[in-house]
Amino acid sequence: MVSNPYNEMYMGDSAARPHYQRYAQWLADQAPERLAQKRAEADALFHRVGITFAVYGQEEGAERLIPFDIVPRVLPHEEWIRLETGLKQRVRALNAFIHDIYHDQQILKAGVVPAEQVLCNSQYRPEMQGVDVPGGIYAHIAGIDIVRDGAGEFRVLEDNLRVPSGVSYMLENRKMMMRLFPELFSGHRVAPVDHYPDVLLDNLRSVAPTGVADPTVVLLTAGAHNNAYFEHAFLAQQMGIELVEGQDLFVRDEAVFMRTTQGPQRVDVIYRRIDDDFLDPLVFRPDSTLGVPGLLTAYRAGRITIANAIGTGVADDKSIYPYVPEMIRFYLGQSPIIGNVHTWILRRKEDQEYVLAHLPELVVKEVHGAGGYGMLIGPAATKAEIAVFRKQIIATPERYIAQPTLALSTCPTFADRGLAPRHIDLRPFVLSGRDITIVPGGLTRVALRDGSLVVNSSQGGGTKDTWVLET
Repeated sequence: MVSNPYNEMYMGDSAARPHYQRYAQWLADQAPERLAQKRAEADALFHRVGITFAVYGQEEGAERLIPFDIVPRVLPHEEWIRLETGLKQRVRALNAFIHDIYHDQQILKAGVVPAEQVLCNSQYRPEMQGVDVPGGIYAHIAGIDIVRDGAGEFRVLEDNLRVPSGVSYMLENRKMMMRLFPELFSGHRVAPVDHYPDVLLDNLRSVAPTGVADPTVVLLTAGAHNNAYFEHAFLAQQMGIELVEGQDLFVRDEAVFMRTTQGPQRVDVIYRRIDDDFLDPLVFRPDSTLGVPGLLTAYRAGRITIANAIGTGVADDKSIYPYVPEMIRFYLGQSPIIGNVHTWILRRKEDQEYVLAHLPELVVKEVHGAGGYGMLIGPAATKAEIAVFRKQIIATPERYIAQPTLALSTCPTFADRGLAPRHIDLRPFVLSGRDITIVPGGLTRVALRDGSLVVNSSQGGGTKDTWVLET
C-alpha cells in the first residue's frame, strides 16, 4: 500500500544498519524454537501481570492483551540527541502557546493562528482565562507521536497533551526484554528507562503551588472500568502515591483534601487521568460523578496544581497541529528541529478542493478524533467509504484535516510465518516542570497487520521495546 518505507534495521542491500549489527548477528544465531518459546513466555507473563487494553470494534470494551513483539526498535545515540532536542523545543513552544491563549493572546492578535480556530474550539476553556498556573506549565506530561518518512527523516505526526497514555507499556516492555534476554543487555549499552516513575514524581512535585515545601501528589482515575486503568494503578504504585477517584477528594475553603482513615489530608498536586469535561460537575458536565465539585475554584485560587492543566487539550487538537512550527518561530525565534507532516486544512477552500480531488491517495482525520478512529486511509478504503467521507467533508470541512499517506518506517516483527516488516511509530514522553526531561526512548507501537498503518493499541496494534544506545 505504501511504497519504499525506511527499514529501521536493514539497508537496501539487506545489510544491517551499523547500530543494529550486533543485534542482527545475535538474532541470526538464535534457534527458531528458542524464539518461539520466548514469545510464548512473554504472552504468559503479560497475562499474569494483567497488562491489558480495551480493544473496541469487536466485543464492546473487551479487555485484550496488547501484543508484544520481541524484536526491539533501536536508535543510535546521535539520532536520539537530535530527536530529544527537537521534542524539548516543541513542548516549550506548546506550553508558551497555551499560556498565551489564556492570557494576552498575542499569537491570535498577530494572525499567526486564526482566532476562531482557538476560541471556538471545543477544547478551549474560557474558565481558564487569566488563571496563572505554577511555573506557567500546562502540559506537564506530553506524548509526542513521531514517525520516520521514506527519506529517513523524523516527523511529528501528533501532539498528545490531554491525558497521554502508554508509558507503563514502555516500562513493562523493557522489564520483559531484560527478563527474556538478559544477555542482550550485557552486549549492548542501552539507556535505562526504569527511573521514569521517579522522574515523573519529581516533575510533579516541582510544580506544586507556591510555598508548599513537601507536596502531596495523587493520581486521579476514572476507576477500574477505564481502558487505561492498569497504567493508572501501575504508575501510582511505582511513584508511591495514592490512586484516588473523585469521591475520595473534596474541596473546602478553596483547598483540596483527600479522605483517609486518619481524617482529611491536604492534596497539592493532582495527576489527573480523566478529561476536562468530567473534572468538576459544578463547571463542566453536571452529570459527572468522576470529578470533584469545586475543583476549579481551588485551581483558580492557586491552591492546587492539576497535571495536565485544564484547557490544555486545545493545543493537541488536529486543527491546531499545522500551526505548531509557526508557534516555535513566534515564541522561540527558532526554526523547528523536527518538522510536521504536510497537512491540508480543509476549512481552506484551496486545500479542500485538492483533497477532494485526491481522496484515494490521502489520509483524512477528524480534528477531534483519537485512537485511530474517525480516519480515512485512502489507499486502503473502498469506493463506498471514500464517498461517505467526501460527503462529510463537503458538509463540514472544518471537522477535517488531510495528510499524505506516509511511508511509515518498518521494523522486523514476528508474524505468523516468521519475521516480516511492519510499520511503526514512536511516542516519547516529555516531562515539563522545573526542567524539561525525557527518558531515553519511548513507546514504539507496531501495526501488526500486513500493510496496515494503524498502530493504535485500541485497534489491535502491538508494542516493542525501544532501545536508545549510549555512546
